Amino acid sequence: MRNSGPESSTPREILATPAVSACHPPRTDHTLAAPPPPRTPETPMPSLGRRTFLSAALATAAIGGTSSARASTRATQVRTVDELRRAIAAAQPGAEIVLADGTYNVTGSQGIPIQGRRGTASAPIIVRAASTGGATLAGDRGFVLTDSAYVVLSGFKLRQRTTLDIPTTCKNIRISRNDIQLADVEGMHWLMVRGDNAVVERNHFHGKSTLGVFLGVEGPGSAGMARGVRIVRNYFSDHTFAGDNGGEPIRLGLSGRSLSDAGAIVEENLFERANGDPEAISVKSSANFIRYNTVRNSLGGIVLRHGNKTRVEGNFILAGSNGIRIYGNDHLIVNNYVERVSGSGIVLGSGSVRDHKPEDDAESRRGNDAPDRVTIALNTVLSSGTAISGESQRTLPPLGCTIADNLLVGDSGSLVSMPYQQGITWSGNILWGAAGNGNIPASGFTRKDPKLVAGNDGVRRLGAGSPAIDAASRTYASVTQDADGQARTGRADVGADEYNTATPVRRPLTPADVGPASR
Repeated sequence: MRNSGPESSTPREILATPAVSACHPPRTDHTLAAPPPPRTPETPMPSLGRRTFLSAALATAAIGGTSSARASTRATQVRTVDELRRAIAAAQPGAEIVLADGTYNVTGSQGIPIQGRRGTASAPIIVRAASTGGATLAGDRGFVLTDSAYVVLSGFKLRQRTTLDIPTTCKNIRISRNDIQLADVEGMHWLMVRGDNAVVERNHFHGKSTLGVFLGVEGPGSAGMARGVRIVRNYFSDHTFAGDNGGEPIRLGLSGRSLSDAGAIVEENLFERANGDPEAISVKSSANFIRYNTVRNSLGGIVLRHGNKTRVEGNFILAGSNGIRIYGNDHLIVNNYVERVSGSGIVLGSGSVRDHKPEDDAESRRGNDAPDRVTIALNTVLSSGTAISGESQRTLPPLGCTIADNLLVGDSGSLVSMPYQQGITWSGNILWGAAGNGNIPASGFTRKDPKLVAGNDGVRRLGAGSPAIDAASRTYASVTQDADGQARTGRADVGADEYNTATPVRRPLTPADVGPASR
């Protein structure tokens, strides 16, 4: 969202990826505490004890099958909307309800109620299509969740004219492997999450041209946030809203909720042609983790618009318009790879207020909180309009911020344009290319050829003998991996890549890696 204007389903075999539903807010200087363990495509999502969505027993199931032949012998097969409603109303922990493939027109305001249905971590209630994408739910309203827990909705094509809502009365709800293209109604959000420990995974959100977000996360009252939400392996594509703001794929909070710790994890999602807003991931809450996502060919970037203590790590932003933009306090921006962004790769913003406070009025909370104690380190920015820049349109500068050990390479223009210098410490950055240095202090960089080599995935990594190897000016105890998911060893290499001849564990995501059919 721009800086002004109004704010506007899983079979048992895929349950092998239990959700992380709690995390500890990070400290965000260069000694930041370690984040939750990273997940790679080859490993299941880690469990965090009693709050884990699914038991270890379910985690042993095979991944990938979606046909009704794989259904449990206890599964209830239904063939009409009324049969589906009755089966859900009678569902007990461990129930599995399978809707036959076909198209179903759900009329009236009742929708498909899921009221007072409570599974358990080891025995969730599963409502799914017979095959992934085989059952289409059209009409006025779809699933209506109330006072329920440990419910899985999986494998549907959702085509309703009403927002799918996870209210605060619902906990541990999983929305999995659905194709979501609700009615293209002006101002309508497609999925709103307000309940704690929800998991939104492997869905495809696509084809919206009007005001409204694909996925919003809010919480109780006017200031709270849902806690422990996890958004993973989703595909967000083709949002073409042409208005000033309000078309974010993910909006994580609102200005009035920004001081609430959400502890959300947004990871391994792919954004393509996300052109509904300059913010593909709009963070308006605190203590979140935004990691390992890929944003490609999109207007939107990753923006910490409101809130504090968020860690932005290991994201790939490629061939778009906006990179990473930061407001608020105590963030860590580390290991990100930004290439061919027409604007600035990283923007350290300015403020209309020094710090937001709980007692602030609603209008004040909409202003930009000047960045304090933000660390921008070990990032690679290549061939962008400007590698790192600031803002001068507001009067309050960054304070106590660090920009260190980044690799900045450009072909034209200037690599650094920072109007406020007094609140920033620079060190260890490496600059290269035909682009000018800009106004980065001489003590904060060296100009050396990093000897980059393009991989099969197009990512340019350090080559043998690069002066960036073991050249970091600081230590980063909490940064144990690079953007590729490979270990940071000894003194860190400058930029997002730690030199390694092995095949990367992570890489920019493609449509095959995400969405309903992904493994």
